[in-house]
Order: sequence, then C-alpha cells, then structure tokens
Amino acid sequence: MKGIKGLLPWLGLALLVIGLDQASKLYMLATLDLHQPVAIVPGFNLMLTYNTGAAFSFLSGAGGWQRWFFVILAVVVSIILIIWLSRLPQRARWLACALALILGGAIGNLWDRLYYGYVIDFIQVYYEQWYFPAFNLADSAITVGAVMLIIDAIWLSQESRE
Repeated sequence: MKGIKGLLPWLGLALLVIGLDQASKLYMLATLDLHQPVAIVPGFNLMLTYNTGAAFSFLSGAGGWQRWFFVILAVVVSIILIIWLSRLPQRARWLACALALILGGAIGNLWDRLYYGYVIDFIQVYYEQWYFPAFNLADSAITVGAVMLIIDAIWLSQESRE
C-alpha cells in the first residue's frame, strides 16, 4: 500500500464494518428478547443469541478457556492482516478489500468477546425445519472477505502471474 497513506482507506473500510457491526448489535440488544425469533420474511428471522464459541458455536461448551483462546487468535490474525495490507501493492484493491472486510469482522467479534464474554448473533436463516446457525454482520463481512480471498487466489492472482 506504499505507507500509511495507502493503508488508510482499507483501515477506514475495516472501521466501517466494526461500526456497523457494533451499532447493529446494540440495536438488537435493545429491541430483541433473548432466543425469541422475530419473523421478517419466510426463511429469515431476527433472533438474539449469545455465542461463547466460534463459527457454528464451535467450542461453545468448552468451559470458558475458549474466550481467551479466540481473543488471542483474533488479535494475532488482526496484526497479520494489518501487516499484509501494509505490504500490498497499490493495484491489489480486490485483495485489500477482502483483507479489510475480514479485519473489520474479526475486530467486531473481538470487541464482543472482550466486553461481553461472548459474541452477539442475531441473524437467523432457515428453510422449513433446517436452521443455519445464527450470525451477525461481522460474520458476514468475514465470510464475504474469505470468498473474495478464494476468488483472488484462484482467478485474480493467477491472471497477475501470467
């Protein structure tokens, strides 16, 4: 990114993700009752839930140590992402955007773990009797960023190597 000036737009995107994520969580905390789904459209509910684990509630019943494990992991990953972002060439906008989305999502969920001891989830998607695990905007940003990384690795980076 050629110095801090090139890094600023991507840190701004990460801050936007953090802000939207935290604002949405505060709104849901103020308006929803825990574990009480509110139907929006068929297949989509808002439902406040707390996740002490990781994706898909992985390690949620581990007894408490997982909170600090995920805090340390998020801090390490965030540092790596910032260093990676700072070393990208100016033209690598797609990859920078992907990394910024992942960074913002990671820090959004990190804040929850530090402040509450769990991650606040509130988006519930389902089909008939099948329910996808609840998630939040930070999780969505991480997912979109990860898909963008895969696209970059498979198609975009390959084009730039040729």
